Order: sequence, then structure tokens, then C-alpha cells
Amino acid sequence: MIPETGVRSVPALAQWAGETYGDAEAVVDGDTRISFRQLAELAHRATRANIAAGVQPGDRIAIWAPNSWEWIVAALGILGAGAWLVPVNTRYKGPEAAYVLDRADATALFTVRGFLDADYPAMLRAASPSLRCLERVVLLGRGADDRDDGVDAGGDMTFADHLARGDAVDPDEATRRIAAIGPDDVADVIFTSGTTGRPKGVMLQHGASLLAFARWARHFGLRTGDRYLIVNPFFHCFGYKAGWMACLQQGATALPMAALDVDRLLMLVSTERVSALPGPPTLFSSLLDARESDVDLSSLRIGFVGASTVPPELLRRIRAELPFESLTTGYGLTECTAMVSITRPDGEPEHVAHWNGGYALEGIEVSIADDDEILVRGFNVMRGYYDDPEATARAIDHDGWLHTGDIGMRADDGALRISDRKKDIYISGGFNVSPAEVENLLLGFDVVSQVAVVGIPDARLGEVGVAFVVPRPGATTSPEEVIAWAREHVANYKVPRHVEVVSELPINASGKVLKGELRARLVTRA
Repeated sequence: MIPETGVRSVPALAQWAGETYGDAEAVVDGDTRISFRQLAELAHRATRANIAAGVQPGDRIAIWAPNSWEWIVAALGILGAGAWLVPVNTRYKGPEAAYVLDRADATALFTVRGFLDADYPAMLRAASPSLRCLERVVLLGRGADDRDDGVDAGGDMTFADHLARGDAVDPDEATRRIAAIGPDDVADVIFTSGTTGRPKGVMLQHGASLLAFARWARHFGLRTGDRYLIVNPFFHCFGYKAGWMACLQQGATALPMAALDVDRLLMLVSTERVSALPGPPTLFSSLLDARESDVDLSSLRIGFVGASTVPPELLRRIRAELPFESLTTGYGLTECTAMVSITRPDGEPEHVAHWNGGYALEGIEVSIADDDEILVRGFNVMRGYYDDPEATARAIDHDGWLHTGDIGMRADDGALRISDRKKDIYISGGFNVSPAEVENLLLGFDVVSQVAVVGIPDARLGEVGVAFVVPRPGATTSPEEVIAWAREHVANYKVPRHVEVVSELPINASGKVLKGELRARLVTRA
């Protein structure tokens, strides 16, 4: 619960924001402009729609769609009915999405057609014609072909008809359903890749999410009346909880972007007078490249550079050449409600770049273990991994410390530095990539016998993957063939940037691949 407001859950937050901020703009998405009051009404209607569909508290319902006002309304309706929201990565291919839906026992899916030239329902059905628990698919506006009966030409219900069917439900029932949700109840199951290569569903609670991002927003500097351009995807906490949810808390206007388009971004900053802009380093590099143009960037007030290590020179240039009054970075992971610490707005670039994690938020403890692993304890730690008590027990010890798998250190004043990733995950363009997961996926190529993937530094994306591939006996392949196959079967940010075809992989006495030796080869060649 947030002490300042008494709000106990995310759907209750939408109703509170409607009463508190009224006719101020809550969401601007293209030609669609929605006030806080209207958003509260839409969220309430969406809650009734899910009740009409038979949704019960604790059901898992997924959204596989790009950022939009409908994503927000669909999510609030799912949460309002007491169900657990399961966001799905928009870069996933059919098999990856099918795994998440099946693993979460999802009973319904809200999705789209036409985003990035993809037909998500068709991809899903081709990968898994009969998902174990999925009962219905609802198409959001993008790509829906609405017929008179409210069913898409592909046989799926449209979002408009889904909402309309909720009008038969007593509004008081939805109000009671929302009021029954407590701060300790699970809000969402957000899948993240682990060292096993299989995504695990992280269960996060309403109260922890509200409290973490109320405190984050205060340090970030978000305030009533800000206009917040949300480039970060809603399927991740950065776009969802630090994005539109934080806007509801602070009375800021959310401007969702479906995909990063620099020209459109610049246009929106100018025409919509954007004042708050979090994003990866590549976004800020694009702003710097455009500063000589006629685009008016003077409205930019606060920025947050996240999802990757930030070079000191980039921080210096942003402060010197762009109009931001405040610039912060931070550290978090999904298992900690994606928020642990944040830097101070007035920190010197060299200090911020070195102590890149910043300072822990109030109510969160950080400790460094003997092996330099970062441990976190506090209200922000996940309930656990969905339906995986063994993995939960490995991640959270008996004293409540979450073992993050990240390596770091702390300064005398408490500042945190993240220096490495024990779990071997690398970050490409702001997305976490598990080498083990990519290896598992590449083994689906019928000419591949063995594969090892490592991450290497990249000037534009932070890190990219390099795959060392051993062909099956009697088979031949080329780097180009492996990359082409991966582009058809794997989310684009997971596709290795480089492939080397080798006769064998280096292994130790126990048969473990020596990835350090593979990295050393690449460094030597570079």
C-alpha cells in the first residue's frame, strides 16, 4: 500500500487517479487522447468484461502486443478482475510465445495482427495448434478485421466487442472485485531468462510495485503535468511499471510508442512538449545526433538512461548538449520488481558511470557476498518463480536475500557498482539475452550438433552475441545459413550478430564448455 494515497493495488490506482487528476490527459496515443477520468472508466469497463468472460482471481491472462492505449486498458481490466497479468515479449516468435503461455497456464490472450509485419495469432497457432489452457484470444485494435458479430475474420474476438460484453455486468461487482485486491496479492508474472536457458515467470505483488515506483519516480523527478514518452516496451517493467503505472501515480501524461522510430520520436518531443524521457543509451545518442536539426527539444526536463552500461563521455555530452535538468541511471532486475537503486541527479558523470547502480531506494537492503555477488533484500523481492519452488529456493535464501547473479561492489557512501553478470546473461540493445536459451534455440536447426554463445562488447548495442557452431557429422553449414535460420525462428535481439563454424568446442575435464577461452579468442582477433 502507498501510505500517501491509501491505494492498495494497480487497478485501484487507476480509479484513484481518475478521481484525483480528472480531466487532465492520462494517455496520448496518436489521435487518441484519454483523460484520467476516462481511463478509469475504461479500466472499470474492462474489468466488467473479464468478469463477464468468467475470469477468476488468480487466473493468468497474457498480453502479446506493442505499446498502446489499449494495452493499458486491457492490463487494468485483467488486474481489476484479480487475474495475474502475463506480458509477452513482442520480439518473440511463435514457439517462444507458446512456451510462456503454456508455462504460465494462461487462459486468455490479448494480442494484435500486423505489428512488425507479424501475425501473432497465426504464429502462435502454427507453433502450437492446441495450447493446454488457452481458452480465448482477443484482438486489440492493430490489425483487427471487425465484422458485424464482433469476431475477427480469423475467428478471434475484437477488443471492442470484448468490452461491450462487459456492459451486462453490474458495475458494483467490478468495484467489489477491485476493492478485494490487497497489496500482497500477485499482480503479474513477468518472464525472464535464467541460466538454464528456459524463461522463468517472476511473480510480483501489487504493493511492492506501487511502492517501488512511487519512490523511483520521486528520485527520477517525475511530477504532475509531466509528459512522459514511453519508448520502453510494456512487456518489461521499465515500460509498464516505471512507465504508465508511474504516470498514474504522479499525474503525468503517458505517450506510448509502439516501436522506436527516431524521426517520430523527435516529432513527438517537439509537438507534444515531452518533458520526461527514459530509454537506453542508443536513444540518447540519436537525440545528440539530431540536435543540429530544427526540431525543438527544449521541453525535455528529466531523463533516465537505463538497460545498459553508460559511458562517461555519453553522460557528459547529454548534460552539455541536451536541455535535461536532471539525468539518472539505476539498477534493477525483474526478481526485484525491476528496481533496486538509482543514481543522484547531481552526480558527476565519472562518478555515475563508475558507480553505475547508484543508491538503494528506501526500504531496500543491498549486500555484497564473499564472492562479490550482489544480494538484495526488502519489500521489492519477488514472491517467487511461478510453479517453480526449487528455482525460488535457489534464488532466495533462508534469510530473505535474493541472490541476483550480478557481480559488484559498494563504495563507502553506499553507492553500488555492477561490474559483471555471474549468470552469463548479456544485454543487447537493452534486452537481456540468455546464451543458454539461444543455444537451445539454435540446436533446433537440424544441421547443428553443438553450439556455444557468448556476448561481446558492441559500440551501438552494448553487447551482441557470437555463436560458435559445430555441424552434425556429415553436414555442412555457413555463418550466413545459421544467421538466416535464426532470423526466422528466434526473436531478433537474440539472433547472434556473428557466427563461427568450428570443428569442436573447447571443454574442461568435466565436459563444460570453456566460454572464457572462446571470449579470449575473440579478444585476440580484435
